[in-house]
Amino acid sequence: MSTQARAIYRGLTKTYPDVRCELDFETPFQLLCATVLSAQCTDKRVNMVTPRLFKKFGTPKKMAGANLEVIEDLIRSTGFFRGKAQSLKSLSMKIMEDYGGQVPADLNELVKLRGVGRKTANVVLGHAFDIPGITVDTHFGRLS
Repeated sequence: MSTQARAIYRGLTKTYPDVRCELDFETPFQLLCATVLSAQCTDKRVNMVTPRLFKKFGTPKKMAGANLEVIEDLIRSTGFFRGKAQSLKSLSMKIMEDYGGQVPADLNELVKLRGVGRKTANVVLGHAFDIPGITVDTHFGRLS
């Protein structure tokens, strides 16, 4: 992160000290999955879906071994459920194979996972690992 970006980040955290993620999660993996599901969906809807999803498949190992159709059924109401289900299964398999079952705490590694872009990676880094970053919504990025 550049010096200017760090200064902006410090100013924002001073002005807004109590910012928290609206997605419900207990682990970095759960936040990663919830953030992938939040694409084109409200956080409220994602929070309605994830308790059942995480009860069945709350770890990378369980999600990697899950039947794709079962994942699809559990996340159907989030929209674009087929692609999201494939992303969840694929990223879980990669986490198991390449990262020993642990969500990587590195932007460059996170964006290698299917369905994970810079925004999702920064959400996970900031809220699961307390690693500073600036999460920019796609639409805001186009305006700036």
